Amino acid sequence: MGDISPERKSGCGLLSTVFGRRNLWSRRTSSVGSSPIANNANDSKRRRGGSNDVVSFDAVSPSNATNTSSRSASKSSSYSSSSNNPQRPNQNPQRKQHPNETTMAHGYVNQGRRVPKEALGISGELESMINDHQKSKGSSTLVRASSSNVMLFGNLGNIRQGGGSGNNSNSAMDYYNVGNGGYTKDTMGNVGNRSNEAKPTKEQQNGSLCRAVSTRMDPEQLKILGNEDYKNGRFAEALALYDAAIAIDPNKASYRSNKSAALTALGRLLEAVFECREAIRIEPHYNRAHNRLGNLHLRLGETDKALYHYKQAGPEADPDEIAKVKVLQVHLNKCTEARRSGDWNTLIIETNKAISSGADSAPQIYALQAEALLKLRRHQDADKVMSKCPQFDVDECTKFFGPIGNANLLATRAHVDLATGKFEDALGASQKAARLDSNNREANKVLRKARAVTAARAKGNELFKASKFSEACVVYGEGLEYDPYNSVLLCNRAACRSKLGQFERALDDCTAALNLRPSYSKARLRRADCNAKLERWEASVQDYEILLKETPEDEEVKHALLEAQSQRGEEMT
Repeated sequence: MGDISPERKSGCGLLSTVFGRRNLWSRRTSSVGSSPIANNANDSKRRRGGSNDVVSFDAVSPSNATNTSSRSASKSSSYSSSSNNPQRPNQNPQRKQHPNETTMAHGYVNQGRRVPKEALGISGELESMINDHQKSKGSSTLVRASSSNVMLFGNLGNIRQGGGSGNNSNSAMDYYNVGNGGYTKDTMGNVGNRSNEAKPTKEQQNGSLCRAVSTRMDPEQLKILGNEDYKNGRFAEALALYDAAIAIDPNKASYRSNKSAALTALGRLLEAVFECREAIRIEPHYNRAHNRLGNLHLRLGETDKALYHYKQAGPEADPDEIAKVKVLQVHLNKCTEARRSGDWNTLIIETNKAISSGADSAPQIYALQAEALLKLRRHQDADKVMSKCPQFDVDECTKFFGPIGNANLLATRAHVDLATGKFEDALGASQKAARLDSNNREANKVLRKARAVTAARAKGNELFKASKFSEACVVYGEGLEYDPYNSVLLCNRAACRSKLGQFERALDDCTAALNLRPSYSKARLRRADCNAKLERWEASVQDYEILLKETPEDEEVKHALLEAQSQRGEEMT
């Protein structure tokens, strides 16, 4: 098959489930303490695992918790189900479970969904794992979250504060962008409370999620719960559940395919492709995975691969989607021809048609359109197009498009950033492009240009601040030799020429900058000022009026407009 399967992630047994996965199951588990089972002759042998814990995704309410008829006097800490406002139990790293302690299976999920009794069990190795981890790390960072789970103490959030909401609260659910479709505060209790803290970095999300996956949870039950969350639009929760199922059974194709669907719904299309490929590697004739992969390739503009996978999908394939791919192929062929002949207006039209035909997440198509707009010196429009382009991770793009393909995408992005004054971004993108493909002429060209323009801007700014306007004007001009249509350098040179009393030449530079970027307010302000100094009040008023619409609270612009209007009135009388 033409697709390359992603690298399998290793993992086995308890260690793999608790520590091994990248996107771990963030849902907490709750267990209600119960007394030892008595008066049962057939149960004289102590069960391995010793409990029937139930995973609960919602806060356990009094109506959802059921007490057993008798409780042992020596049972360990548990919270009462009779309280109207149940508090979270304080998690104690030193807590040891009573040898006779068992737990009852009475947890619920969402609107009355009951998790089966066999979903959880106590693992005898957990206590030794905690001790070993504490010895190796030198700190008590692991605690028992329930009778059969381990989680990182530093990420317990409100759970470890007995239901309080102190300064250290940090809910594990905050790591998911749940949106309006997620659990409400009433449903999740303190765990669902959101704070105004800064958004965690990707590394924090990967390394600091609450690791509480049960070692004996049935992966099929996880998949069922994930499917229900997916149907209800809770894609982040569904993804976490599919990840948990994969951690337990990594060789089940349906888990990978369902994870791909959740990733697609979250806009993570390249990751979705890799999961579909893995599902097909596990089960080569899995029709649904082939169909999903065909849909993804359609959205990414990969028509040949889309048709191949639709063919492999058999009855799963939608004839309408196949028709879309064939229409897209026609537009892409026209795009290729227009670019080859330098017909930039046609290229813009055909790329728009390709996007509307289904390739709405194809970065190479957006890059083609941006390139055409740059050739037509419509820098502002090129920037708008690239802002709509999917912002995929660089490494994922390289894995999907290959080093040469991604280098071309980065080179185009660098050209757009440079044209719109984002010099540091342009320099970074061009450097990445050159590293990916050292023989790429376009990447090396934009890298040299970015370095020269960035240096000229920096040196010119220093001279301008030192009131060395003639020298600064020369330096900006040197930068323009590398990039004659750079709006920022044109505007900066206009400022120097205005300081030197060269208002006509300053007007020319400002107008050139505004032709490239009509919403460049700094260039418009300088042009309005130059026209005022040349006593061209009508032109000055027009620019000030446009500026005032864009920035109605700007007092300086208001004052300048009133002055220009006053002078224009006097001139007319």
